[in-house]
Amino acid sequence: MNRNIPPPHIPVRPEWLALCTEEALEPSLPIIDPHHHLWQFPDKSYRSADLLDDLASGHNIRATVFIECETGYRTSGPSEMASLGEVEFVLKEIDAAHQAGSPTRVAAAMVGHADLLLGARVTSVLEGLISTSEGRVKSIRNIGVWHADPTVRASVATPPPHLLMDARFREGLGRLAPLGLGFDAWVIHTQLDELCSLAGAFPETRMVLNHVGGPLGIGPYRGKRDEVFPLWQTAMRELARYPNVHIKLGGFGMSLFGFDFYKQPRPPSSAEVADVIRPYVETCVELFGAQRCMFESNFPVDKGNVAYGVLWNAFKRIAAQASATEKARLFHDTASDFYRIAAI
Repeated sequence: MNRNIPPPHIPVRPEWLALCTEEALEPSLPIIDPHHHLWQFPDKSYRSADLLDDLASGHNIRATVFIECETGYRTSGPSEMASLGEVEFVLKEIDAAHQAGSPTRVAAAMVGHADLLLGARVTSVLEGLISTSEGRVKSIRNIGVWHADPTVRASVATPPPHLLMDARFREGLGRLAPLGLGFDAWVIHTQLDELCSLAGAFPETRMVLNHVGGPLGIGPYRGKRDEVFPLWQTAMRELARYPNVHIKLGGFGMSLFGFDFYKQPRPPSSAEVADVIRPYVETCVELFGAQRCMFESNFPVDKGNVAYGVLWNAFKRIAAQASATEKARLFHDTASDFYRIAAI
């Protein structure tokens, strides 16, 4: 194994995270967390009880959005329908959270997975996801992260190259808007031109780019942050021209950014996190406006680098000078609108 290639998911160390605890800033500010996972795998677990522990950090998390992560898939029946098992898994986790008395509407919306390479045949899968989720599936994600350099392990997914440009994929994506579904895009900064092409070809489809478009800090990009940033910024400026595209502000705890907080003796404070991620957040808000931006936790993936409460404090520090209207958009309203979550 190449020791210079970081793992896609950094292991969570609760005892290390406990070395830095903070009181929640602006504890009454309403928040929708629009990006978290729930999963059960042989080597790791993050269930509703774990999420509720993180949500109990003092922040006013009104609702959350579950993001597909290939867990709980059906093991029998048509293979294209396997992802409906993930929705069934999450419904059980929602019930467990309700039984635990959670004040948060866990998974008020879901982002499901349907293989858009099925083209027109994906319609039955989409309808199945909507029906099985009791209407909670509001968007679909097909991870498109790909790079020619094998040392760039930016995602655990292994999609084919140029997925967003594939004619079959686009035929499938064209089935989203008629069903009221959005598209969660996950690509890295070297692929943002492909997302521009997709957004332009489907102006009626609501899209949200995950994790600020993944400006890379690993592989051949390690130690070249000053070179990558303007390339990412230019690509994001072009993407901002498409009014159907929104941005999730988060994912900074992923290994691909190369911030490597987990290597420090102590976990980072919210001030430390805010200092390093501020240029990315402020660039996105400047280009897209608060009405198209939403803060996200990306838990538990980011939990290897930062605690939940500390992360939201970092976001609040960055937004400290924003107007009340802008704060409402960034922390709650943009997510509520995009995922069509009823008033909370």
